[in-house]
Amino acid sequence: MAKEKELNFEENLEKLEELVKDLENGNVPLDDAINKYQEAMKIAKVCDEKLKSAEEAITKIVKDDNSVEDFEVTEE
Repeated sequence: MAKEKELNFEENLEKLEELVKDLENGNVPLDDAINKYQEAMKIAKVCDEKLKSAEEAITKIVKDDNSVEDFEVTEE
């Protein structure tokens, strides 16, 4: 079985929106609705993990000596 291409964040979000629209429509048989809900939850988890990873990456600063530290905003 060929491995499925991993979707990027935007593609996952688009797929999630499509699933939600189908579920909100209400014209989906129960078994299909359950499968769509489970798929939506998996996609939501992937999106959440990608957002957390991005947040961690942007809150780091690389210093002149190539060390990494957390970025903090100080008010003066």
